[in-house]
Parts: sequence; C-alpha cells; structure tokens
Amino acid sequence: MKIGIDTFACNSGESAVGVYVTQLLKRIPPSAAKYELFGWEYDRFAFSEAAPDMEFIPQCSVSGSAANFFWHVFKFPRFARARDWNLCFFPAAHKRLPANSPCPTVGVVHDMVPWWERRKREYLKTFARMLLPGALRRLDRVIAVSGWVKQELVEVAGIKERRIEVIPNGIDLQAFYPRSRGEESVVLIQPFSFRRPYVLYVSRIEHPVKNHCKLIEAFGIFKERTRYPHRLVLAGGDSRGAEKVKEAAASSAHRKDIFFTGHFPYTSLPELYSGADIVVIPSMYEGFGMGALEAMASGVPTACARAASLPETAEHAALYFDPKSAEDMADRMVTLTANRDIHRECRRLGLERVRDFSWDRCARHTLEIIQEMVS
Repeated sequence: MKIGIDTFACNSGESAVGVYVTQLLKRIPPSAAKYELFGWEYDRFAFSEAAPDMEFIPQCSVSGSAANFFWHVFKFPRFARARDWNLCFFPAAHKRLPANSPCPTVGVVHDMVPWWERRKREYLKTFARMLLPGALRRLDRVIAVSGWVKQELVEVAGIKERRIEVIPNGIDLQAFYPRSRGEESVVLIQPFSFRRPYVLYVSRIEHPVKNHCKLIEAFGIFKERTRYPHRLVLAGGDSRGAEKVKEAAASSAHRKDIFFTGHFPYTSLPELYSGADIVVIPSMYEGFGMGALEAMASGVPTACARAASLPETAEHAALYFDPKSAEDMADRMVTLTANRDIHRECRRLGLERVRDFSWDRCARHTLEIIQEMVS
C-alpha cells in the first residue's frame, strides 16, 4: 500500500500548516503502508527529522505559486499514476489541489482565506468561485481543523456535511509551557533582545486580514490610558500589505515602543511567548487560532478578536473584543494588564483549556480516515 503526501504550500515546516505536517509525520507509525513525500526541491530535508525513513520526491522545478498551480492541474495526474499510489493526502488542501486525481484523495482545510480575500476583489471573484470550491468538492474526504471551517466548507464550497470531519490541531506541551521569568527585565533570544514588559502578537505581517493596524491604534490608546512601559512586539515575516502596517507603526505617537522582529524561528517561539505580559490576537480571520493555543499553553493571558474560529478554540479562557474597534481592543488590554486577578484567572483557564488539544489525537484520527479510504 502506497500513500503520497503533498508538502507544497507547507513553507518548509515553518508556517502553521508546516507545523501541522511535521507533527503528523512524527506520529505515523511503522506499518505495511509506504508513505512518500513530494514537494519543492529546496524542501528535500525540511521534513527529514520528522520522517527520516520516508522518500522525498522533488517536483515542479519552476518556482512560484502560479507554476505550482499549473503543475498540480496538468502534471500531478501523470505523476500520481506513475507512483501507483493507493491514496494521496493533501495537508494544505485550501492552497494546493489538483484538478483531478487518478487515486482517492483526502485533504485538510485549515482556513478559507483565499476565498475570504478574493471575494472582495471583483476581478478575482469568478476565478475563486470556480476553482477553489470545485477542487475541494472533488476530494473524497475532507478534514476541517475547526467547526468554523466546516461551516464555511458547507456554505462556500457546497460540500455535504457528512463528507467533512472536524479534527482540531494539537499543541506541543513539551515545547510550550509556563517558564519561570524571575526578575529579569530583558528576554534574550539570539539575535533578539526584548525589554519587558511587552504585549505580543505572533503572525505574518499582513493587511487587512491579520488586523495589525487596528492593534497598533489600540496599543496607542492603551499607552495613553495607562502610561505603562509596555512595548508592542509584532513577530512574523512580511506578507501582503505589510507596508501599510509599517506605515501605521511609523505614524504612531508610540512608534519607539513598537518592535517588528521579521520572520521569527518557530523553535524560539516558546521563549518569546513566555516573556510576554499578555498576548493579543486581533485577526479578522483564523481558521483555527494556533497562536491562542501557544499563548495559553505558555501561561500567558490572552485577548482575542470575537471573530471566526477564535472563540471556538479559546472558549472561556480568553477575553474577547470587537476586532473593528480599537477602543474595545484597548479596553481588554487594560483589563488584562491592570487587573491582576483577571490576569491570573485567564492564565489558569488557559492552561486548563489547552489540555483538550493533542497532536497524538489529531494524528490518530487523521490516519484512521486515511486507512479507511484506502480500505
């Protein structure tokens, strides 16, 4: 039995989808099934530690998302047929899918951001409506990482509910856990140095989906109200609209207290979280909300936008605000930093909430679906 795993759009294991693939590969047990990875040439060793015994087959020599899209449409069927797979698994089905497949397919949808963004642009509206939902409908089984994503798949892609299985992501509690801070005023994470206290938001710098500009505005209100020495740390690489976020920060009266890290190594994130006073997640759209789990597992009180899947993931363990209101966002920031009783209670509830999420459970359930489809 042979199963292919598509690692395209997994960002060399660095993005949330990349973390998902890495955690899944670590938990595939030795069995009669043979798993083969395929993706970009430069990803040849990206998953070698997680899956040292799996063959990696580089494909699509021309770089770029457009070239990769056409590879999936025109070359994937022949490639899959030549590999003689019994099934192909697409862990980033919302980003890369073939037009058709000679073998059964299982795909994971982490969000519907491509649809959410493009439906706002008239010239891309028809393109998105035709291709993304249709490709998702052709999957034999669909895995959604949250109930929110499942509902979107039903409403946007027209997929029957019975064909969608909700399997939440997990959290690595051996990496993300409360660390003793002591009295140190500076957190050293080479090559960075962060002066405490700081408010943290971990996300790619993207406008408007990730809502950094509204957070920067809220941070200014927070500083004016409290006169606290907090800094705002924005950890993540630049993406679409990053220049608007940088302009908003440069225009802020508190620009000296706003720090952009650029791309931040995933392995150092636990230390960054643990050093924060609070975490704020203002995103207008999250398919799951991994940042909320990472913050809560690190013992850091969290304030989230009342949007998309965030209330589903964090439940009662976070404070919520209207992501369109800088005043409302600032109110929650003031509450979490000024009221230490609420600060401690959110920390306690967060540590309780993360126990409901397990990579072992996620992998086991996912592999059961794959095996069921092969059978």
